[in-house]
Amino acid sequence: MINMNDIVGSHDILMITLDTLRYDAAVLEERNCPNLCGTGHWEKRHTPGSFTYAAHHAFFGGFLPTPATTNKSEHIRLFHSKNTGLKTHPHTWLFDTPDIVSGLQAEGYRTICIGGVIFFSKKVPLAKVLPGYFEESYWRMTFGVTNSRSTEHQVNHAIKLLQKSDMDEKLFLFLNVSAIHGPNHYFVPEAKKDSVETQRAALRYVDGELGRLFQAFRERERPVFCMAFSDHGTAYGEDGFEGHRLAHDVVWNVPYREFML
Repeated sequence: MINMNDIVGSHDILMITLDTLRYDAAVLEERNCPNLCGTGHWEKRHTPGSFTYAAHHAFFGGFLPTPATTNKSEHIRLFHSKNTGLKTHPHTWLFDTPDIVSGLQAEGYRTICIGGVIFFSKKVPLAKVLPGYFEESYWRMTFGVTNSRSTEHQVNHAIKLLQKSDMDEKLFLFLNVSAIHGPNHYFVPEAKKDSVETQRAALRYVDGELGRLFQAFRERERPVFCMAFSDHGTAYGEDGFEGHRLAHDVVWNVPYREFML
């Protein structure tokens, strides 16, 4: 396990949620995703929430997806709130604020959110909660699920922010990728509805765009620690279920990766 106490303060931190990406779809596309999987394989984990709003509250509280194993010794958290009375690992970074975003801000990080799905749109009070964790938050219609080039637009915006930031500025950038969330059938010509195949095609598109963001981070002064994972999966008819916000393995099982850029 990486020692987060060596990361916080010395590295830029990039957190990417690949909204609605199923674990099985991610594994099937590993060889076609050189940016996300060029240095390793997806790890199977369990999400703390079955839909975007619930899962992200947990993530920002430090509860990232849990390893899909019964061996509790492998359930080592990167982040943990101080003074909870719970035993923590020496490599876990402890924060003394309500969430990791404000915790990193207290360590001198500039915290930035680039939203994707509707819960980051800030159009209604409910959609202001998650982006409200951050000092800066951005959302455009072109970042949302109805735009077939959404990741391109999100990455373009992120790169502009990186180019305008000081090279030695500590950054925590969060990106909620919307393209994999439905509707994603338009990533496969003539497809009429969303499926595992269209989600795989969306993931290939996303990986291609993320390469530009990764390169922009590499050009900065600080090394970069990246976490990329899904917030939840979704059902495409398994056992009669459709969508998410429900209890099914295809929803609870998510892909997870952490790596250095």
